[in-house]
Amino acid sequence: MYIFLSTLQLFDPKNKNKNKKPFSYSLGEKLKDFLQKKKKKKKKERKKKRPVSENMAKIIVLCCLIILAAFGSVNAQKIGFYELQKGNITLKFTNWGAAIVSVILPDRNGKLADVALGFDSIQEYETNKRNFGAVVGRVANRIKGAQFTLDGTVYKLLVNDGTNNTIHGGPQGFAHVVWNVTAHSNVGHTPYIVFTYHSIDGDQGFPGDLLVTVRYALIGHNLFSITMKAVALNKPTPVNLAQHVYWNLGGHDSGDILSNVIQIFGSQITALDSELIPTGKFEPVKGTPYDFLEPRPIKSKIDGLAKGYDINYVLDGGVGNKLKRVAVVHDPKSGRVLELSASAPGVQFFTANSLNMTGKGGFGYTPHAGLCLETQAFPNSVNQPNFPSTIVSPGKPYEHNMLFKFSTN
Repeated sequence: MYIFLSTLQLFDPKNKNKNKKPFSYSLGEKLKDFLQKKKKKKKKERKKKRPVSENMAKIIVLCCLIILAAFGSVNAQKIGFYELQKGNITLKFTNWGAAIVSVILPDRNGKLADVALGFDSIQEYETNKRNFGAVVGRVANRIKGAQFTLDGTVYKLLVNDGTNNTIHGGPQGFAHVVWNVTAHSNVGHTPYIVFTYHSIDGDQGFPGDLLVTVRYALIGHNLFSITMKAVALNKPTPVNLAQHVYWNLGGHDSGDILSNVIQIFGSQITALDSELIPTGKFEPVKGTPYDFLEPRPIKSKIDGLAKGYDINYVLDGGVGNKLKRVAVVHDPKSGRVLELSASAPGVQFFTANSLNMTGKGGFGYTPHAGLCLETQAFPNSVNQPNFPSTIVSPGKPYEHNMLFKFSTN
């Protein structure tokens, strides 16, 4: 009897079974009941642990994204060069910064030349901060004080312009990361290449994950299109993407661009403070050194400025997604002409005022060796409520289109 009672105690050691069974309750029944309870207990424990497992999975995914972003947008690719060719136009790119490396065009006599400043090697692109040919972002141009407020939260960004400001998205902006090549075709009527980058929440201080794609394509006759798109995945965030190619229509190694004739279709500029950041005011260009409403050589009015041009023009086409005329550039010596249209409301006209380095083929790039026409939203829009908003929210994607037409005369 003692052994029998002890055996029962083994399966109910505290004898706290609320539903007391008669003494005739058999050992087999007791064992069956014990196993059922144990099975139920394991199920409950698994249910309790499941949220922890799900959270752990999320943490693992987030860690993977951080690692991948650090090495460049789900990066399984090496940094390399890629080419598009159609007719007598050849374009070369790298997935470092989704950059345009070279643009080879004929002059009026059919002689080919590379009209984009740049470097010969990947290593030079990795170490140089001049953004040659690169896509700049998450927000192009300058943000005053390296901070902004969005939905009541102050976001502090990494400083890389002077001691207080952020420029072109920060020190590790889109121009200084590896992009994925997600599509590339150099055959057919429309050769194209697509670059993709995933910028994670907190990248350079900006909120939210952002998925960015840039498509370069040769279309029609002597037409080069750029389409930039961005999708905010989980939070509102400012977005202002720009293309930072340095043009010299005489050839990248032909000297300065001061004799180039330019026309800019902008009647106003955004007035600047001492740090080259818009104050929020607009000024007419008529009769000033910024007046290129009619075609004129760049050198004709550059002496009226301290170093050269570095200013945002308010394009006359207004705000909207339709293409508007931006600028026409003509190199009288070679006869090459560039006509630019874009959907952005502004364009930064920059004449490479402090350039001093060695570029392709060992050629020395000095001040005014190239010019930039960076179509964009107005600089520092995140801190200027009267400027068109640059905030992109989930479900409302960003798009910026550019069209370059090349010709000779």
